[in-house]
Amino acid sequence: MAARPFPRRAGARRPARPTLPPELRPARAVVRRSAGSWTLQSTLQRHGLGPVAGVDEAGRGACAGPLVVAACVLRPGDAKRLDGLTDSKLLTPAAREHYFALVTRWAADHAIVVIPPTEVDRRGVHIANIEGMRRAVAGLANRPGYVLTDGFAVRGFGSPALAVPKGDQVAACVAAASVLAKVTRDRIMVGLDADFPEYGFAEHKGYCTPVHDEALIAHGPSRVHRFSFVNVRAARDGTHPGGLAGGGHCRCG
Repeated sequence: MAARPFPRRAGARRPARPTLPPELRPARAVVRRSAGSWTLQSTLQRHGLGPVAGVDEAGRGACAGPLVVAACVLRPGDAKRLDGLTDSKLLTPAAREHYFALVTRWAADHAIVVIPPTEVDRRGVHIANIEGMRRAVAGLANRPGYVLTDGFAVRGFGSPALAVPKGDQVAACVAAASVLAKVTRDRIMVGLDADFPEYGFAEHKGYCTPVHDEALIAHGPSRVHRFSFVNVRAARDGTHPGGLAGGGHCRCG
């Protein structure tokens, strides 16, 4: 039977742990709470891990039109110029246009990738999205030192990457990418509305709404619809599953 160590006497101190000399200790990361949505990228930059690129997409859940992905690098010193920048979904259309102009003017670097519906159908939405993120980062003029993605991890950037929960709300560079992607895609959908006025793309931007589903039933899908989506295939095949007009079947399958 192994001998048990003697119990420590009351009041006895634990032996001191060996410490590294100051020159060998890692630098302590100091997070400045007042930096808000600029905190994470500013901290990475201060520790030599910049430039920091944010990546986000628009149109993932739409059943018509392209998937648009953007990558953006912001300068920490431009926080005041971009005050109020946040997730594009939380901004009004006018505010998105305002920040789109500011971001394209002041961003240190940005790239936008448009993935057509045919590629979304061929690869699947998720794979097309990941590939679009890689293309967007590769399209930057300079390779970033770090990449921040919104919500889920992505590999293959050629740089370290970090998935940030609600990244488009807590990281300014991701919010900037979301604005670039959303405004670019909305403009494309407004343009497609002129070619396909019967679907109302200018109103719903290709997402599933009762108006959109009713148009699909009445006119069938167009060449810019995504046939990997259940409601589009149903409209093509004339099967019209129950609840289609309510938007309940707008999903891949």
